Amino acid sequence: MTKARNSPAPEPEPPEAQATEFQPLVAIGWMLATGFCFVGVTALVKTLGTEVPAPQAAFLRFLMGLVFLAPVLPRLLHLRLSGFQWRLVVGRGVFHSFGVALWFFAMARLPLADVTALNYLNPILITLGAGIFLGDKLAARRLAAVGVALIGALIILRPGLREISLGHIAMLGTASAFAGSYMISKRLSDDLDPALIVALMSVTVSIGLLPVALPVWVTPTGLQLVQLAGVALLATLGHYFMTLAFRAGPMTVTQPVTFLQLVWAVLLGALVFGEEPDPYVIFGGGLILAAVSFITFREAQLKRRDAGRAVEATKP
Repeated sequence: MTKARNSPAPEPEPPEAQATEFQPLVAIGWMLATGFCFVGVTALVKTLGTEVPAPQAAFLRFLMGLVFLAPVLPRLLHLRLSGFQWRLVVGRGVFHSFGVALWFFAMARLPLADVTALNYLNPILITLGAGIFLGDKLAARRLAAVGVALIGALIILRPGLREISLGHIAMLGTASAFAGSYMISKRLSDDLDPALIVALMSVTVSIGLLPVALPVWVTPTGLQLVQLAGVALLATLGHYFMTLAFRAGPMTVTQPVTFLQLVWAVLLGALVFGEEPDPYVIFGGGLILAAVSFITFREAQLKRRDAGRAVEATKP
């Protein structure tokens, strides 16, 4: 049984134990795995095209995701949450329902690089939102690294040379909705098991999308069902890995790593969809990698320093 937020607080841990809780390298590793999964999802959705309406495709993705979460679902029957936690769960379901429907709409209408690059608004909004609403520390060097990574993304995109379509507008809505969803996920990860968080999201989003999927329903083919099953599997794994990343480190550490998804998207676009990367993409990707490497090094350095101070403080 999962404890609600208002349950008695555990006894404080010694400084040595507290110093080992923050694991930036582990968090970044889980976020890298998350990026691989989500780029795979993007590629599979792109192959679906517009034959399956966006609300229906999004609904089927989360409904099939429940199949992969079957071992966890019985635990939801015994889950005890506070009223505040239930509001967070429902709120995340609302945010994510809007976000995923808009994302499926955009993915069928935009190139792979466009969708991935526009997703960079999501980690920017999350990083800033985490500092404002969740109390995560936004150090100047970390903000500078995020800025460098964003410049790399802009170099790849070269804004002003592309037409603003309904797909681009949908991606702006997706970034905003997912930012709200992921910040709520970070808050829930303080109290709940990662698998339960993903299961709760799948249930609430399936319920939220059903009313908008039914009016536009078309009968999917066998191949489309297989593709959607692949989307469900990769997306479920991606959300689970992301929750593990949130537990291992603050969002201001994990979110800049999502910039690497553009690198994976460029490689996948070249190998699968015949999209050749240009020098701007390579240079922008290099800036992103440099920024992420700096954040990884800096956070590991700070962790070692803080751990050393904690040990020194316990000496007589």
